[in-house]
Parts: sequence; C-alpha cells; structure tokens
Amino acid sequence: MKDVLQRLFAGERSALARAITMVESRSARWQNEGQSMVAAALQRPPPSQACSSGAGPRSSFRIGLTGPPGAGKSTFVEALGTMLTARQEKVAVLSIDPSSALSGGSILGDKTRMTHLSRDPLAYVRPSPSSGTLGGVARNTCDSIVLCEAAGFNTILVETVGVGQSETAVADMVDMFILVMPPGAGDELQGIKRGIVELSDMVIVNKADGDLIPAARRAHYEYRSALKLMKQRSAIWSPRVISVSSLEQTGIDKAWSNMLEFHAAMTGSGELHSKRMRQANIWMWHHVTDRIMAKFRAHPDIVAQLPELEREVSEGRLTAGQGADTLLAIMGLHDTDPILPLP
Repeated sequence: MKDVLQRLFAGERSALARAITMVESRSARWQNEGQSMVAAALQRPPPSQACSSGAGPRSSFRIGLTGPPGAGKSTFVEALGTMLTARQEKVAVLSIDPSSALSGGSILGDKTRMTHLSRDPLAYVRPSPSSGTLGGVARNTCDSIVLCEAAGFNTILVETVGVGQSETAVADMVDMFILVMPPGAGDELQGIKRGIVELSDMVIVNKADGDLIPAARRAHYEYRSALKLMKQRSAIWSPRVISVSSLEQTGIDKAWSNMLEFHAAMTGSGELHSKRMRQANIWMWHHVTDRIMAKFRAHPDIVAQLPELEREVSEGRLTAGQGADTLLAIMGLHDTDPILPLP
C-alpha cells in the first residue's frame, strides 16, 4: 500500500487506477487499505495549478454532469476535456455506467466515446459501475475524487448515468452541478424532474448546430425562463444557460469561463469550503447505510430465516411491512415483538 501511495502522489496513472480499484472493491481487506489511502490523500494540500484564463492559481474543481440519454454528455466531456488539456491542465473523468438489474454487470463503454481524451497523457478517464447505487453515482465516487486530486488532477468531471428521481445524489459530491440537455422537440421541462433543474448551477443546451439551431435557441429561452422562477440555492450565484455544440467545438470556451466564474465566486465567499464540509458528512452517512445493510444481510440469523420469510411475503401470508419488522426484531432493532399474521 505504501508503494502504491508513493506512486499515486507522484502522479502515476497506474497507481491511481489501482487505488480506485481498492476503494471500489467489495473485499473488506482492500476496502480498508483503500480507505487508508484516501485518509492519507486528504492530509495532502489540494492540487493547485495555473489557471488557463490567466486569473492566477486555481484549486481543485469538482464538476458533476447529468442529463437524459442522448443529450451528448460524453461528447461534451471530451470536448471540454481536450480543450483544457490543450491548455496544459490535468483533467480526470469519472464516468458512471449503469449496472444491469438482471446480471449486475456493466458495459463500461463511456471510455470508447472519449477516444481522444482517453489517450491524452494529461487526462485520466475511469468508467465505474453504478452497482445499483441510487443517484447514478458509484458508491465510492467521492473517494475516487479525492484520489484523483492526490494524483495531481485539479479538474474532476463526474459524468452520471442520466436523469432520474435520485440523480440529485451527484449534487452532494461536487462543487458545481451541471444539467446537459438536447434541443429536442416539445416542452423540454416536461421530460425532466423539477428537482434536477432546481439543483443545477448551469444548464447546457448541447447540439446547437446545423438544423437543430432553432430548436436549441427555443430550449435556451425555455430553461432561462424556468430558472428565473426557481429559488436560488446560493446568494452569490444565479444559474445560467449556455448553448454549445460539442461536435463543432463552439460555446465550450464560454461554458468553461462561466464555470471558472462560479468557482471563483464560491471560493472567495467561503461557500465552497462550507459545501465540501457538509458533503463529507452526507457521504459518511451513506457509508453507514451501506455498511449496516451489508452486515445485516450477512448476519447468520438473517441468512437462516430470510428464505422462509421471503416466501411468506411473496405468497401474501405476510405484508412487506410485517416481513421488515420481523427481520428487524431478529436483530433486536425493533421496539416491539414481530408482527405476526392473524390466526
């Protein structure tokens, strides 16, 4: 572990890949060693490098991107990433791939859609399975962000599965939350959750090129009007709408300039520091929930009685609530005796 840690701090990509694999592992041994590396990484000063805009040094910047399938998130990430690496900035992309509800497997194909960025020596692209975790983010994405920063990457892009009711979980791990939308036909706001728009610090209307330019212009005005009606999360930042074409590389520089403006405003006001402190506590409780559930399912008394209990629930002899109360009572976590069916 010490060897991996030293190579990680030296910026070796292979060490970063191994460290992330350790924190994502389901093995208790590797999880413990991975957490030790994350703890060591947190003790190092955050990466800071010259900002390409000429505004002086900039600390690490965590950006989350979400949007419906087909919005062009991966294409936008590659366009933004290649622009930044051309300016000698180091970029890490954590791309979360949905896991199959049937097999539990993931294709992990996002990297194949970032052919230029994945070969760039100043970039690191890591696809990870969501493994059924709500929010379209992997269970250990927060730890992966810290490890990427320890390896010297000061711009971290987290690309999520897609818009869903629980997708807002990504907003609890990044500095800036961006919604990427296509200029599709009809009322765009009907196809997404209001909560996603409320949490967005920026809306990017992608694919604003060719025959889609009029539709992109309409979508731009629709989102801008919608954002004006929603309560702002920050007293110093009003969410903005930017139209871009990732294919033609237009509007990318403007979008990045607005992101840097957000980062500078949040850093200068102290909101960024407070936000990260709050997020750390949120994810501590996520880990508590995950660990409790893992121990709960592995308990020998639960393992012994679960098949029969599931059979009774599936056959209607017990309600789902009664089954849950019975399981909790087995573990001594229920205040009353388990609720049994009437004779």
